[in-house]
Amino acid sequence: MGVPTDDAYTHPFLAWLLHNLPHYNVTFHLVNSTFEPNNPIYLESLGILASLPAACLILTLLLLLVYLLTRCCDRRPRPQRSISALKAVLAATAVACCACVGLGLYGNDDAHNGAVEALQQAQQVDQLVARVRNHTLDIERQLRVQAEIQIREIQNVFQVHTLNQSLFKTVDEYFKKLVENRNLTANAARDIRAPLAGLNLTTTIVFGEKIESIRWPATMAVLSGFLVLLVILLLGVARHNRFFLIVFSVCGLLAVIMSYLMASVYLASSVALGDLCMAPDKFIEDQASSELSKEILKYYTNCERARANPFTQRLREAKTTLMNMRNNLNLMMKPAEYLYPKKGLDTKFSSLRNDINAADNLIHSLTALVDCRTLHMHYLRGARALCNVGLLGLALMLVSAVLSGFLLTVLVWVDSHTWIYIRKKKDYQQVTETDPTYLPPSSAGSQAIAARTLQRSQGLARPPDTPPPSYASLAVHAAAQNSSTASAPPLPHEADLLLL
Repeated sequence: MGVPTDDAYTHPFLAWLLHNLPHYNVTFHLVNSTFEPNNPIYLESLGILASLPAACLILTLLLLLVYLLTRCCDRRPRPQRSISALKAVLAATAVACCACVGLGLYGNDDAHNGAVEALQQAQQVDQLVARVRNHTLDIERQLRVQAEIQIREIQNVFQVHTLNQSLFKTVDEYFKKLVENRNLTANAARDIRAPLAGLNLTTTIVFGEKIESIRWPATMAVLSGFLVLLVILLLGVARHNRFFLIVFSVCGLLAVIMSYLMASVYLASSVALGDLCMAPDKFIEDQASSELSKEILKYYTNCERARANPFTQRLREAKTTLMNMRNNLNLMMKPAEYLYPKKGLDTKFSSLRNDINAADNLIHSLTALVDCRTLHMHYLRGARALCNVGLLGLALMLVSAVLSGFLLTVLVWVDSHTWIYIRKKKDYQQVTETDPTYLPPSSAGSQAIAARTLQRSQGLARPPDTPPPSYASLAVHAAAQNSSTASAPPLPHEADLLLL
């Protein structure tokens, strides 16, 4: 009979979906999808999957290159309605891209929480295994070091010759059995510790914490940079700002490249984690160094009631031999004190009894530690955190990277098509006062213009029935005007008046 349903690990549907994605090698042959990080063929299949977003990136860059080469010189004027439509497309797509980036931030937080919880549970398992090792070391130290002091002192007392040899042989036989049981108990504790020597998760936990401490803030920074770029684009659209649109057109291309590269990493990581989550216990068992270690790992990852504890036999031996050791001491005490009175044997026997009791308490604590339920609980929590929460977050990051890459590509296309039709405002031209092109007309010309204006005004002042002046009168009037202008000094220029 196995463990209850609530205490058994079941792989999530997302892990099954990713696990069933075809795994091809470079020769396009299907390979085994079992999680084997040390198998180069399996790693090759993950590389093939990761190359799919990279291929999309190359195709996207080629299309962008062709588009920019064909549209960079297009400066035909566009109606205002056409540019407004492009700006509306930019704004709507930018908002949708912000939502996709937000999905990536949410997935990054889920992946971080799942990884942190899994590492914490792995640390709990490592501490539990370390406590088992420490308990066995304490048992050995208590029996081989502390009890050895009392045993040698008792042995020195027994070396003194006594007249009652028959009673001495009985005491000496009990004493030898006590020493033998002491050795058997210490050996049982050593045998319990031996298969656990290779189960050290400290290096893996430290490495995982270091990777996660870099991955999480780096992903947050990249996605936040995407949001800043999108805000710049929205400001450029709202303010009709050519500079902001050009900045996004350049930096957006880098964002497209980053999005597809992240999608490649997320796709390979998601598939690998999905393969692992299909059977994490099998992967853990394969990492064992010996058959005994595999049996131990299978016991703790499954925690089946029908499966016997691999440490039960050694624990039973330790308890039995320790009980025999206590019985040997009790049978030996009175005849030994009778044979060797006033030798301080009662103090030595009392110290030896305390060592036996301390070892017995350690064995009882060790029995509770090696029970599968506590370690199996930590295993389930870690596996569920990694495969339910962490895998979901990684899948959301994959979807976010793919959608963001596509939408950023659209934004770069439309933005590059929009900013070239936004003209700069015409600046005022700087001129000098000595430039003859922009100087006011000469005095003669200005006076002629004034004369014509005066003629028109005078002509308008005549009555309607007045006949037009003759050509002779016009000639006389022009001569009079010329003589008056020749005698009058020229009027000062407006610029000269300003300088005074």
